[in-house]
Amino acid sequence: MLSTTLGISPSVGNLIVTVLTFIYVFGLVALMNFCVTRFGLPQDISRKITHIGAGSIIIFLPLYSDLHWSKYLNILIMFVWLILLVQKGFFAEPNDEAVKTMTRTGDRGELLKGPLYFVVVAIICGTLFYKTFPGIVAMACLGWGDGFAPIIGSRYGRWKYEIFSNKTVEGSLAMFIFAFAASIFFVWLIIPSNFNISRIFIVALVAVLVEGCSPKEIDNLLIPATVIATTSLV
Repeated sequence: MLSTTLGISPSVGNLIVTVLTFIYVFGLVALMNFCVTRFGLPQDISRKITHIGAGSIIIFLPLYSDLHWSKYLNILIMFVWLILLVQKGFFAEPNDEAVKTMTRTGDRGELLKGPLYFVVVAIICGTLFYKTFPGIVAMACLGWGDGFAPIIGSRYGRWKYEIFSNKTVEGSLAMFIFAFAASIFFVWLIIPSNFNISRIFIVALVAVLVEGCSPKEIDNLLIPATVIATTSLV
C-alpha cells in the first residue's frame, strides 16, 4: 500500500494512486494515437493494445489501502471514460484520439459497443468485486486473453471455425495462454492468499470456450460474466 510506504493517510495515498491511473490511461491513449498517426500502426492493433493496457490497470490495486472508502476511487478513471465514450460515440470527429485508437474502422459508433462494455465491466470489477478472485481473473481474461486472441488469430490463424463470428484455433489458443498467464500473475500480485493454479486453469479454459462462441463486441460482456459465474462454481 502506498500510504504505508510513504507514511501518509490512507485517503491521501489512495488519491495519489488514482492520479497515477489517470496518467497511465490517458498516456496510453496518447501513445497509441501517436503510433497510429506517426507510424501508421493499424487501428485494429492499436485498439487491442489499448484493450490490453486498460485491462492491466488492476496492477495499481495493490497500492490502494483498504482502510478507507477512497479505495473505490480505483474506478474513477473508468467512470470518466464511460462519460467520454458516450460523448465521443455520438459526437467525436474522425481524427479524435479515441476514434483512432479504439475502433476497427474509424466509425465513432464502435465506441458505444466493445469499449463501452469494457469500462462498464471494469467499474463492476473495481467495486462489487474489488480485490476478489472473480474480479481479478475476469479483468485478466478480458484484458489479456481477449486482447491477444484477435491479434494472433488475424495474423497467424490458419485453422478457422465459425459459430457466431469467425475465429481461429490459433487465436483461441492465444486467448487461453494469455488469459491463464495474466490471471496467474495478477492473482499472485494482488491477492496471493487466493492463489490456486488449478482454479485459474479451469476458469481460463471456460473463458476460451465462451470467447470462441461469442459474437463480436458482446464478448466484452460474456467473458467476464462467465468468468465470475464460473468462479462461484469452481
